[in-house]
Amino acid sequence: MTDTSTLLTIRDFLRYAISSFRKAGLAHGHGATSALDEAAFIILESLKLPVDDINPWLEAKLLVSERAELTRLIETRINTRKPAAYLMQRTYMHGVPFYVDERVIIPRSFIGELMVKGLFDEAGLGFDLQPENVSSVLDLCTGSGCLAILAASTFHNATIDASDLSQDALDVARINLKEHDLETRITLHHSNLFEKLQGQKFDLIISNPPYVATAEVDAFPAEYAHEPRLAHEGGEDGFDLVRTIIKQAPQHLNKGGGLLCEIGLGREILEAEFPLLNFFWLDTEEAEGEVFFLKF
Repeated sequence: MTDTSTLLTIRDFLRYAISSFRKAGLAHGHGATSALDEAAFIILESLKLPVDDINPWLEAKLLVSERAELTRLIETRINTRKPAAYLMQRTYMHGVPFYVDERVIIPRSFIGELMVKGLFDEAGLGFDLQPENVSSVLDLCTGSGCLAILAASTFHNATIDASDLSQDALDVARINLKEHDLETRITLHHSNLFEKLQGQKFDLIISNPPYVATAEVDAFPAEYAHEPRLAHEGGEDGFDLVRTIIKQAPQHLNKGGGLLCEIGLGREILEAEFPLLNFFWLDTEEAEGEVFFLKF
């Protein structure tokens, strides 16, 4: 283990971690988009401090045990290439905490921003689909359950169902439902898309399905390769599951219902393949045209 005995404060460890991460050429993008963000997250989460701002704590001196643990975490991050969220078994979406481990993809959906910041409401998707009027929501490909949990806060009057093909992912989702006291409000389903949901209809379906092309998954940096391949891979061009969702969603939507789906950088492909559908593309702070809404 590296000798960090001269590092005494949080500022010292923040500088050391950033330098070490950059020297090692780590890839970021799992809730932290830079070496600075990921270093700050590891330090604050390890010390059980609020993760939104490291500045008030920079001059705080650390205990010997705290310094040893931070040194271990920094070196483990470099040596294993595991994203910090897996090391800490914790991530946050817009301030909401979630348990994560390597059974699930680390949550980072643009749909979360649309719900939490009210952008869904502001987009003018139709009066009947405003949050107060939505009574049933399905989160398809729920993974850790993060979007289902955020939906429960956004759509206060709705019952929430969430499904996933991975039993491992559903086991993690159950941990999060318990942590957020939503075990009785959100129902989990072990299902290949709509397979086990026959006969059920919803006002709104939200989905962040696998949408990465196989060749791109094969070329992933080591950090992304720690995530379940099943949660990323969407076939040759990435959109095998997206196509199925678009085709089958109308059978599972109430009249006037809609589908909100994240698909990454594939707008032109879908618009060319489904020319008769009226895609409504939503922008977020970090993305343009990577989430669509379809009203049926």
